[in-house]
Amino acid sequence: MNILVIEDDARVADFLVRGLRAEGYLVQLARTGPEGLDMARRGDASLLLLDLMLPGIDGLELCQTLRAERNHVPILILTSLSDVGDRVAGLRLGADDYLTKPFAFEELLARIEALLRRGREQQPISQQLQVADLVLDRDRMQVMRGGQAIPLTAKELAFLELLMSAPGRVFSRERILSNVWGANEDPLTNIVDVYVRRLRSKIDDGHALPLLKTVRGLGYRIDDVP
Repeated sequence: MNILVIEDDARVADFLVRGLRAEGYLVQLARTGPEGLDMARRGDASLLLLDLMLPGIDGLELCQTLRAERNHVPILILTSLSDVGDRVAGLRLGADDYLTKPFAFEELLARIEALLRRGREQQPISQQLQVADLVLDRDRMQVMRGGQAIPLTAKELAFLELLMSAPGRVFSRERILSNVWGANEDPLTNIVDVYVRRLRSKIDDGHALPLLKTVRGLGYRIDDVP
């Protein structure tokens, strides 16, 4: 999941970028309203964290512009303004939620997850997941790369489906264990590493572009970034 942070305060921006990346999100940063608007228009952000007090174009105008252009990316407003009128204006202009600074990072994460979950629930579930030329067909429980079928075990398929459900997001070993093997699995087991090696040998060997990446100290992700 790619989060676009639009924040001109260097201290707050650094806090947000570091914290979100540690949680496995891909994060882009814009420090002015015009820069944030241009980046939001690219369409690759899953969610915007939007400060109201921005140079060039303020957050309210940016939000209004995106909604007028039928850009429905979830927008979470971050504001130090205590005036209820500003928060209400943001919501009326199309923002999905807001947080007043200072805030607890745990609350920010909870609100981000809720907005992303709401967005997924409003969209029909795609029966195909695709990263580059790697395709996972949920209906047929079949994986192909470059048009060639790849036989996978049930656990390998579940592991790959988890990673492909959020391309670019880093999944920790703990989250992978919980999602694929269940909460009762020994947290000290090396089974995740074993399955990573198996998947790499099946989906990446013989291809110029490796898709399954190790993020040292954090976990694993799948993407088509060289």
